[in-house]
Amino acid sequence: MFDIKEFFRVTKEFLQLVPVLSVKPTSNEDAVSMASVLEGTVAKYADRSMIIFEGRELTWGEFNALTNQFAHALMARGVKRGDSVSVMMENRIEMLACTFALQKIGAISSLINYALTGAQLAHCVTISGSTKCLVGEEIYGSLDAVRAQLSLGDEDILWVADQRSNSVPENAEDIVSSLEQYPDTNLEDTNSILAGATAMYIFTSGTTGMPKAAKIPHRRWLSAAHAFGLAGCRAQPSDRFYLCLPLFHGTGLMCGIGSSFYTGASIFLRRRFSASEFWSDVYKYKTTNFIYVGELCRYLLAQPVSPFEQNNTLTRVFGNGLRPDIWDEFKQRFGIERVCEFYGSSEGNVTFFNALNKDRTMGLTPANIMLVKYDVDADEMVRDADGELIQVPVGEAGLLLGEIDERYKFDGYTNNDATESKILRDVVKPGDAWFNTGDLINEVDVGFAVGKKHYQFVDRVGDTFRWRSENVSTNEVGEILNGCDQVEMANVYGVDIPATEGKAGMVSLTLKPGQQFDASAFSDFVNANLTSFSQPVFVRVQPEATTTGTFKLLKGDLRKQGFHLDQVADELYVMPPRGKQYQKLDRDLYEKIVEGTAGY
Repeated sequence: MFDIKEFFRVTKEFLQLVPVLSVKPTSNEDAVSMASVLEGTVAKYADRSMIIFEGRELTWGEFNALTNQFAHALMARGVKRGDSVSVMMENRIEMLACTFALQKIGAISSLINYALTGAQLAHCVTISGSTKCLVGEEIYGSLDAVRAQLSLGDEDILWVADQRSNSVPENAEDIVSSLEQYPDTNLEDTNSILAGATAMYIFTSGTTGMPKAAKIPHRRWLSAAHAFGLAGCRAQPSDRFYLCLPLFHGTGLMCGIGSSFYTGASIFLRRRFSASEFWSDVYKYKTTNFIYVGELCRYLLAQPVSPFEQNNTLTRVFGNGLRPDIWDEFKQRFGIERVCEFYGSSEGNVTFFNALNKDRTMGLTPANIMLVKYDVDADEMVRDADGELIQVPVGEAGLLLGEIDERYKFDGYTNNDATESKILRDVVKPGDAWFNTGDLINEVDVGFAVGKKHYQFVDRVGDTFRWRSENVSTNEVGEILNGCDQVEMANVYGVDIPATEGKAGMVSLTLKPGQQFDASAFSDFVNANLTSFSQPVFVRVQPEATTTGTFKLLKGDLRKQGFHLDQVADELYVMPPRGKQYQKLDRDLYEKIVEGTAGY
């Protein structure tokens, strides 16, 4: 039955969307950057509130002045246009100021996950080619532990004070203490930075080896901030974003901060997410827009009803991973008027977003895409008798490919081989190129809709999975676990846990000859070498690895059997919620896990 109200609502949404999507894409040769966008916003709203963080509030003008002081201080220490500088800090004002100081210089902000330690951390600093490192007081110990593996001198480590509960390290410089001697005026050269220049590196979990540094040009950041801020978040200068996602990720920085800087909306910034304090924060700081990932929405629904959630000021949410099974409940319980789910990766050339506010969809895309058949068990694309890829029918999940062209570029990684591994060539016609997203999506029926088709995210495929809002590379984790003295081969994969988002890590281990599994020693190795989100939740000890005839590790049956006691005869171990030691998976804990009450 035709719904006239829905017709007028969607038509209005579409007409508001057209001016944004029809904007001519930024050229690589245009002299514009996110730093110049910041300065333009400061010129209009210098005295308005820009950011609130842990009881501290800065106006746009005050934040810009602090950023300029950092920029002048960094240039005095030799940082110049094109240099890469690692930024390692928790969410706080100084993290943003350092990142945008580098943008004003025209240097590259290499944004490193502050949870990384050991080999992963050293790898990220090294492959970014960083000439210096801005490291927060709160995580300095992690960097200091790998100093011997880095080609940085003491003068290259710039210590950024936080609470000043620790003394300044002898082999680093306290850059914050020197800021007052530097001018707080804008840099003359900022407005000559080209849109095609690299603005930052964001690290992604690759399907092979260690993390890869995705190159993010200013052009890409500008496009995201413009579209997401105006058509996605519908932000105005009177709005305030609630932002608690880590700023070394694209969703937090490119979407959240970018949308704020483009529209003049202010920010309430948290160091990290707290479900129990969320609604009191919303009430106290009158936030209107929440930048989310789906896990956070599920955590909020699991909380007892808060008096602060009644008649709250939050009307719009923007993010990714809000699953269909909680979508309606989330909107209804909290009175959310607009959910703008989006899809995209830091390095990918294809972006979808739900600009028309349709339920349970990641929206539409103006890019040219294909959905092709994928054999999940064999972990490969399906081809016909002629060797051609097969497109899936409407309603069936397929592997998403995005055509690479002048408008939808793939900027790649710092490693050329890694870049080429993500490209499929000569797919439809000779000479064409397509970006392999590694994601399964399907087309969905959303009723009346103006414009292009709408889609829904289904799952990651192959050698990555998502857990605790992070993409985890199975091969990266496997390579690290293979370094454990007792391990012969580690086969890592993701498994479903009821009432949680994403997939939990699981590893099937084969041990070296004569070894017995030592859960305590293995736990110590995992805690020392892997971040909390990449640590396997479950361990299966197999007598021998399951491989193909060409010795490729098989994961299909292992995923299906998972951690289920009635399907696995091998020894099974589990890392309990908030635990540090693996223990035998017993029936009692198993039942709690499958009931969704274990606390993961």
